[in-house]
Amino acid sequence: MRGFATFHPFVLFLYYAMVLIITMLMLHPVILVLSLFGSLLFFLTIAPLRQFLLDLGFYFLMFLLVAITNPLFVHKGETILFFLNDDPVTLEAIIYGFVIATMLVAVIFWSKSFSEILTTDKFLYVFGKVVPKSALVLSMAFQFIPLFKRQIKKVHEAQKTLGLYTSNSITDRILGGIRVFNSILTWSLESSIHRADAMKARGYGLPKRSNFSLYKFEKRDLGIIGALFVMFFVIIFAYIKQYFAFNYYPAISDFTDTKQYFFYFLFVFMLTILPFMMEMKENLLWTFLKRKISASPIRNKKNVS
Repeated sequence: MRGFATFHPFVLFLYYAMVLIITMLMLHPVILVLSLFGSLLFFLTIAPLRQFLLDLGFYFLMFLLVAITNPLFVHKGETILFFLNDDPVTLEAIIYGFVIATMLVAVIFWSKSFSEILTTDKFLYVFGKVVPKSALVLSMAFQFIPLFKRQIKKVHEAQKTLGLYTSNSITDRILGGIRVFNSILTWSLESSIHRADAMKARGYGLPKRSNFSLYKFEKRDLGIIGALFVMFFVIIFAYIKQYFAFNYYPAISDFTDTKQYFFYFLFVFMLTILPFMMEMKENLLWTFLKRKISASPIRNKKNVS
């Protein structure tokens, strides 16, 4: 299997840097919808379905919260729908709230797939020689959050097995949370001391410490870098020429320019859908090969014998 995650770490970092820049820089609704669509599809291919659905439900509530909050504090816009406490609630503010919420959720899902694809060793490989101390701190910080969550779950399940949660009352839950917090605090302090000693023994921070890596540039890495730069530069060119310009205040722009510059939006679609298409290609190829192997006469003879 040679999916998207098997590319060189520099290629992976370059892709995420490009797609995040485009998502956060360009507030055109079509671009944000394409970015959100691509991030959701790719995260679906690399995460378990249950985790994807749980995350999708949680961030959908966040999406609604951000979208609803904006018109309560921003009263700009010429299309007044109604008044709330003598403050106008405008259509433009509501739509802009949905746009910002779309950008936020898209960035979150790209970041979640980033943490799954660009693992600690890959992150250290990209930045270890340039800023070794900062890269080490960031990689440990990225690793700490999921590790912390797993440890909390382990402690909670262990205490539940010991019968410490006798009822579902609020008091019992608060006391259980305090016990879990105390255990996690002790564990995190002990773990940090052990990790510091282990890192010191392995020579972290020494000027002459050597580095070794199995990552090598291949022809496909160079090819995908070329394709990424072509798509990125076309998109940036369109942004500089204001082909992606879209106004929300005082009135919402129409989508006439979207149809006119469809060619440039196509590059955004290709960039955001690229990881998902690569994963689907590898999955289909692997399914085809498994069927071919299972239907081979040599395998059938072995099964008969």
